Amino acid sequence: MKPPKRLLPLLDEGLVDEVLSQLMSGKEANVYVVRCGDAIRCAKVYKEATHRSFRQAVDYTENRRVKNSRQARAMERGTRYGRQAREEAWQNAEVDALNRLFDAGVRVPHPYGFFEGVLLMELVVDEDGHAAPRLNDVLFEPEDARRHHAALLAEVVRMLGAGVVHGDLSEFNILLAAGGPVVIDLPQAVDAAGNNHASRMLLRDVANLRNFFGRFAPELLDTAYGPEIWDLYRRGRLTGATPLTGRFVPDESTVDLAAVMREIDDARLEEAARRARMAEAQAE
Repeated sequence: MKPPKRLLPLLDEGLVDEVLSQLMSGKEANVYVVRCGDAIRCAKVYKEATHRSFRQAVDYTENRRVKNSRQARAMERGTRYGRQAREEAWQNAEVDALNRLFDAGVRVPHPYGFFEGVLLMELVVDEDGHAAPRLNDVLFEPEDARRHHAALLAEVVRMLGAGVVHGDLSEFNILLAAGGPVVIDLPQAVDAAGNNHASRMLLRDVANLRNFFGRFAPELLDTAYGPEIWDLYRRGRLTGATPLTGRFVPDESTVDLAAVMREIDDARLEEAARRARMAEAQAE
């Protein structure tokens, strides 16, 4: 196929030898299957502009560092340079999170480098060697749903151990590889300790897993792994060996009504976004 413009510098430098096909087209990036020597990999090519609400950008980018104060001021003012700096920071956040999680043993694609707005990484494949499907495109038997749900909870715990919350984990950004689920799409990943919205995002991530796999194993719908995981993490008692029960009794001595209302609003926004993604997936 004809190489896209953003991949031409990588072809010129010999980092990519051939663009084989387009794997996915999204609002923020297009993903291509490429050949690098004898290896088949994928290249995530970020688009020039993304479609994120201001509220989402603020929540996700809280406490993220930029190179210098000039960049920070420009980003706050929304100048052309500031918008460019914000896009670069958004892309770099995914690269940093991907490397951090890969080093921590989390099941994410193997990153091979980030060059001029292009992320080269492992092509995740299924048992037949084909590009692995998203969870949303797969039907599960109850036993398999329970097994994959447990495996992904373990990945959430590993991510927390590395100080990262995915922030947008759902059936749309998890691939079913030959060896089990693989987590993808990390530009919205947040620092678990440094972002005030981390707990809310973690609860939403785990709720998304519960709701999806609960379609196939309904007993999962009655679990409360998210609050349990965050409470253990908050108290410094969460490790990869910590047994999880799926049960949690909250401390009701004090109630943060504003936080409860934010949860309700975010649940509504997430449901609207989920419906939009489902409609987009069906249209592809």
